[in-house]
Amino acid sequence: MKASENFKNAIENYLSTLAQGDTAFAPHYAKASKNLESCLHYIFGEVKKTGLCAFDNQEIFDMAVKYYTDDSIGTPAPVACKVVVQTPAPSDLFTQPEIPAMTVKTETVPPVKKEVKPVQTELTLFDL
Repeated sequence: MKASENFKNAIENYLSTLAQGDTAFAPHYAKASKNLESCLHYIFGEVKKTGLCAFDNQEIFDMAVKYYTDDSIGTPAPVACKVVVQTPAPSDLFTQPEIPAMTVKTETVPPVKKEVKPVQTELTLFDL
């Protein structure tokens, strides 16, 4: 599997920025046994395990950080898949986002009448 350059760049930029700002993560990122290509294979394998097809950016970045910080993760096997990186639409302060119209269905339910059993005042043969 060959990841797109946008995906590789997004992961690499996040990890390098994190390593520069977080002194605890920097030694993990500098390990010779870990590399970006294996990190991508690890991410693809974890995504495949979930069976889901869409993830938040932070979920993917957390998988990348886990790959570098967890020494029990070896070299993962390559996974055949396709990665799509979608950038969010730029926000516009002057237009309102479209909110889908909500439809509320109300259904009138007739009240349930409880059957009132008459109180038995006479003794029967079975009551003796």
